[in-house]
Amino acid sequence: MNIFDKADILLPDSVNMEKWSTVACDQYTAQPEYWERVAAFVGDSPSTLNIVYPEAFLAEGDGRIEKINTKMQEYVDKKIFAKLPQSLIYVERTMNSGKVRKGVVGVIDLECYDFSKGSKSSIRATEGTILERIPPRVKIRENAPLELPHAILLMNDVEDKVIGRIAKERQIYDFDLMENGGHISGWHISSDMCDAVIKHINEYAASAKDNLVFAVGDGNHSLATAKTCWENIKKTLPESEKEKHSARFCLVEIENIHDEALEFEPIHRVVFDQKPDDVIGEIKKYYDVSDTPLEGSQKIVAVYGNHTEELYINNPSSNLEVGTLQNFLDDKKYELDYIHGEDVVRHLASRENTVGFILPCPEKAQLFETVIKDGALPRKTFSMGEANEKRFYLEAKKIK
Repeated sequence: MNIFDKADILLPDSVNMEKWSTVACDQYTAQPEYWERVAAFVGDSPSTLNIVYPEAFLAEGDGRIEKINTKMQEYVDKKIFAKLPQSLIYVERTMNSGKVRKGVVGVIDLECYDFSKGSKSSIRATEGTILERIPPRVKIRENAPLELPHAILLMNDVEDKVIGRIAKERQIYDFDLMENGGHISGWHISSDMCDAVIKHINEYAASAKDNLVFAVGDGNHSLATAKTCWENIKKTLPESEKEKHSARFCLVEIENIHDEALEFEPIHRVVFDQKPDDVIGEIKKYYDVSDTPLEGSQKIVAVYGNHTEELYINNPSSNLEVGTLQNFLDDKKYELDYIHGEDVVRHLASRENTVGFILPCPEKAQLFETVIKDGALPRKTFSMGEANEKRFYLEAKKIK
């Protein structure tokens, strides 16, 4: 069985693609107005907005889940999808900067993935999985007839032997993404080229250091949900059905971490319903904090109102600033959100009883070595681009 393989990929046919494709559901969680603008733009058009659950609205509960599954089945019944049998799709995502990020859409074998701490599986999480976030996501997926991917898996392909050798032949989509999301183009990879891609990935996998073939760059919890659902389904199946069951294979996009257009961005923190002076005072009790840097200190920037305060932590509890801050926040059990973009942090932190923390960006070149040596990074350590650069839902695959 291949770790990455072809799939029966579904693409909407004869729909407005800009209205169809929406950003990953875990973005803009503290900005419901973003999703309200999207809903107004989409209107009654077929859209992935109707078949995913934006986390900004999770409080709506099970009623929305039922509507999502009903709408998925409606799209299937109305035959809005065209099927690309046993295919891979080559994707180019043009950012607003003009840089082009390249990837390939296909399926991974969930038997090769394990999100548990200390895992040595071929596909590994890059951040600690928050187990309490899995059950509500399982509720969404367990009765869904379709899956739509926003997970991006990274490979450490220094010579770019896999994605860099793909020939662009038959273009199957080409359109602008909504809400300043840039532009996306996709090509149906020929059968011979598909075989070559899979062959190169298998060769790459055979020599992967510490058996780490793919590191999950985006969508850690979505992939963990797919794995959990598969493990639940697997228990009900006879051996003869386990090998090819559709839920065993999860649709993802793979990218090369050495792609110049692939940029890591820090994920900042915002604490709500707390007086900033109180939170900063607690940090200074929790750690040895100074106003100027000392040897070995870590810098964290606090913002609140119109104020910016630099905190130098001289006895950090983690190798990364994000880990040191997260350990404190976890202990205090504050209500917080994880935010992409310094400007958004400053905007949110201008509100009363709110304080934001701006963190430095990790080096992407260290990712694979860090995962090998230390296991998963602190949760929400990095983001691949700003929120509007995240993967948009577009392709689909049947899981029932």
